[in-house]
Amino acid sequence: MINHERYLRRCIELSKLSNGLNRPNPEVGSVIVCNNTIIGEGYHKCYGQAHAEVNAIASVDDQSLLSESTIYVTLEPCFHFGKTPPCVELILKHKIPRVVIGCTDPYHEVAGKSIEKLRKAGVEVTVGILNEEVECLNRRFFTNVRNNRPFIVLKYAVSADGFMGRTGENLQISGPISKRWVHKLRSEEAAILVGTETALSDNPQLNVRHYFGPQPLRLVLDRTLRLPDNLHLFDGTQPTAVFTENFKVSEIENLEYIQIPFGTNDFLFKMLDSLYKMRIVSVLVEGGASLLNSFLASGLWDEAYILRSNNVRLESGIEAPQIQAKYFTERSILGEDSLEHYQHK
Repeated sequence: MINHERYLRRCIELSKLSNGLNRPNPEVGSVIVCNNTIIGEGYHKCYGQAHAEVNAIASVDDQSLLSESTIYVTLEPCFHFGKTPPCVELILKHKIPRVVIGCTDPYHEVAGKSIEKLRKAGVEVTVGILNEEVECLNRRFFTNVRNNRPFIVLKYAVSADGFMGRTGENLQISGPISKRWVHKLRSEEAAILVGTETALSDNPQLNVRHYFGPQPLRLVLDRTLRLPDNLHLFDGTQPTAVFTENFKVSEIENLEYIQIPFGTNDFLFKMLDSLYKMRIVSVLVEGGASLLNSFLASGLWDEAYILRSNNVRLESGIEAPQIQAKYFTERSILGEDSLEHYQHK
């Protein structure tokens, strides 16, 4: 009996090699198997370039074997013309008789259409192998498509006695290993968001300098445009967007201002709608406490990470947001800190 899961797991491994360069597209890997032997592999390397199935088919040395093979792919092959031609047509062109798919693509241009077309053409299609794992792999893309908003990740550091810091002070709560982990997390998300007070007190760079991977879009809230131009956020080294109530045209490279109404109950929805229209698939919210609490109170979050120091105690300061225990997933150790993971199910 053919072990479909084995080959789908290899597809998942391959898909992760894109390292975020395929945004806003999903992470997709593909494997071609003939007589229980992998003869081709591929993944979607970069946005606008060839999809996983195209690269897998192109990697097969003896193209005559395709008509006797099974192609495995994490996500349903695309049905529509976008930056590249539809992969479903390529599969039919090479007369590949069997297709095994991790899960269907919820995007309305696909959404089962490729599966239907393949089956009508006589192709044997198996769907739903490692479905949950593939959905988890592409949870950012799926949230973007289904909810019309970016996938939201909250992250903050907390002292051993439950404080995030003190007003106007830039305090280091986490250890060096946690700091490197945070930069890894940044590389996995399309954008990073901070509030005005965090930008003023911490003057963060919000980049990936202690890891490798693509630099995220920097986002900051500045309702009345009171942030000074000498902040790292305005150094022009990477794309940055400022949400403000006031109209302003940027004179700084890599910087734009986005005008939205503040002070309304649906402020977060309007901001996320703007990001959705910009095709930003995920946002890492790094603070401060007021902004984090706003996301928690509105229910507009998907995952949260708390770096809890086991050594640093502040005794007073800004109280850290509280997340209900029912959302707790797991705890791990990062040097002198504990990393808590929560999922908004």
